[in-house]
Amino acid sequence: MKIVFLGTGSMQPTKERNVSSIYFNHESENILFDCGEGTQRQMRLKEISPTKITKIIVSHFHADHVLGLGGLLRTLEANEYNKTITIYGPKGVEKFVHNIIHSAYYGDSIKIKTIEIKPGIIINEEKFTVEAFQLDHSVPSFGFRLKEKDRRKINLEYLKKFELKQHPLLGELQKGKDIVWNDKKITAKKATNVVKGKIISIIFDTGYFNNIIKLAKDADLLISESTFSIEEKDKAREYKHLTAEDAAKIAKKSKAKKLILTHFSPRYKDISKLQKEAEKEFNSVECASDLMEINI
Repeated sequence: MKIVFLGTGSMQPTKERNVSSIYFNHESENILFDCGEGTQRQMRLKEISPTKITKIIVSHFHADHVLGLGGLLRTLEANEYNKTITIYGPKGVEKFVHNIIHSAYYGDSIKIKTIEIKPGIIINEEKFTVEAFQLDHSVPSFGFRLKEKDRRKINLEYLKKFELKQHPLLGELQKGKDIVWNDKKITAKKATNVVKGKIISIIFDTGYFNNIIKLAKDADLLISESTFSIEEKDKAREYKHLTAEDAAKIAKKSKAKKLILTHFSPRYKDISKLQKEAEKEFNSVECASDLMEINI
């Protein structure tokens, strides 16, 4: 799985940071989480083709998370995008997308499907799932848990005694099915090892609340908004955002392996203090920068 941070700021772009957008890739699936203004230019800088996007997930309808969507859809149309683009969003997503595409002169060639997000599994692909969690923000907002499905890896050493190397039957073992080879039964349990799928949890705009730990539980990578420093804790509570310390406490309580902070207020020219605040609560912390790429 690959993550690219296309925008790591909040509210408005700065010289260093664009507003919110995260790109996720798993083999042929390319999902865009949020699409703040300027997102498609960030994609160009990272050489991500807009026409490869298969799905767009909108966490909530605040401007810094959605105002790039109209331009991106226009680009897809101009490039003769011939698939159906699926856009997920909170209640009202169909009306929102309708308003976006009627805010300027568009053609009618692009096919769009909208799906209203509800808590639970919203995407179930062959090799991974995306689960939505309701957050606690000033408007309906969601976070997401991306999980690779467990897979079976062939135990080549074990198969040597059966003189079985390359054969279509290996595919059956990887599916967890027992096989018969040269009149001998080979069980999937002995012939394969289960490799646990990786977990990426993404916390978008929210205040701190206890159930958020479920979203991040045992994540290999936790990406969390950390809009404010502890010095602006009162503002974080007022506007229902997290401090860097909040994000670190979530990582610690959920037993996440690594925490990446993002969605920084433009008031902070130097975010190193946010990282230091988080590191007082959790060991493995990194601050995201625009166009940063993580492979997991």
